[in-house]
Amino acid sequence: MTDRMRPTEAVETEAVGQKSPAGLPRSVIWLSVVSFLNDFSSEMIYPLLPVFFIRVLGASPAALGAMEGLVESTASLVKLYSGRLGDRLPRRKPLVVAGYSLASVTRPFLALAMAPWHVIGLRVVDRVGKGLRSAPRDALIADSVDPAHHGRAFGFHRAMDHLGAIAGPVTALALIPWLFGSGNLPQAQYRVLFAIAAVPALLSIAVLLFLVHETPRPDGQRPDRPAGARLSGAFWYLLAVIMLFTLGNSSDTFLLLRAHNVGLTAKGLYLIWALLHGVKSALSTPAGILSDRVPRRWLIAGGWLVYAAVYLGFGRATAAWQIWWLFAIYGLYFGLVEGCERALVADLVPANARGTAFGWYNGAIGIMALPASALFGLLWKRGGPSVAFDFGGALALLAAFLLLAHDAFRRAAEAP
Repeated sequence: MTDRMRPTEAVETEAVGQKSPAGLPRSVIWLSVVSFLNDFSSEMIYPLLPVFFIRVLGASPAALGAMEGLVESTASLVKLYSGRLGDRLPRRKPLVVAGYSLASVTRPFLALAMAPWHVIGLRVVDRVGKGLRSAPRDALIADSVDPAHHGRAFGFHRAMDHLGAIAGPVTALALIPWLFGSGNLPQAQYRVLFAIAAVPALLSIAVLLFLVHETPRPDGQRPDRPAGARLSGAFWYLLAVIMLFTLGNSSDTFLLLRAHNVGLTAKGLYLIWALLHGVKSALSTPAGILSDRVPRRWLIAGGWLVYAAVYLGFGRATAAWQIWWLFAIYGLYFGLVEGCERALVADLVPANARGTAFGWYNGAIGIMALPASALFGLLWKRGGPSVAFDFGGALALLAAFLLLAHDAFRRAAEAP
């Protein structure tokens, strides 16, 4: 079944919970609040973590790169497993709670880290938590709403996630001069900030436990055989095209490096990062709602075209004002694509295989991100930033063409 509106599912989702004033079930709203609080916490820590890891704990840049590769690989493998497990359990929420809890408990312990291996271990636990929660959470969102409103639900969730990513750095910027009077942080002050960042993370667990409710799925809706056999050819085609695009979608660290090379200061990097997440947050919900009314693949392909144009621009930018505009337009790509991709995944698979599908989706993106960044860095080293950015833009153009050109996929993705 690939139709966007399944009558039997529409009846089931009415029982999930009351609608909020935003027109979405309250569980979707509260899950979005959980993501807001979790990103609030993590984005207070993440910009400072590399400096803390190297300057305070004495690790090398190579150790930093190895750690990030290890943790992202771990998360990707866990995502593949957790989605399938979520399909087989009567409830998805326990996996979501376990995932967010694992990530949250690492935050206060980061404030106590005394050696690089402490941070590495905590980051692995944090990413295991992310891998454990991502696919069941996305499936739970899809389960909670009528299929005709998948775009609205995922768009709102992504908007709240990005809003947390704004609140974290902005709060850190405000706290540093207020608490310490200087941006040059000694060791103890890093630890104070990390301890403060643990508060919204722990609060997110309370919201998840007490305010997010899930209706158990009947035994008949859980697969009695490997769910991979139930996933449609259209889903696998979408996943293959997304993986091709992701091969050219390097880490945003390279965008920040490019911005720094063009002349942005450390404060400017914080602010431009907040600008990017502000645009993401503002556009995600409207784009999600629009995707419920027009073919989602149009918006995804449009977002990839925006991505291609932005990458071509980054390769040729020579002034700071150009970087500011490029980051703002880059946010348009995220707004068009992130929620729409998840909604389209939910459209293309049956309800009892959603967890497995989201596991493949999240896991494949994570796995492809590793060679994408490595290849981008190699191209930058060998041919300069313009060659690397041109490569990413070219793959985005090819992926957009393939998404729009395949007739069988088009019919499946747009079935009434």
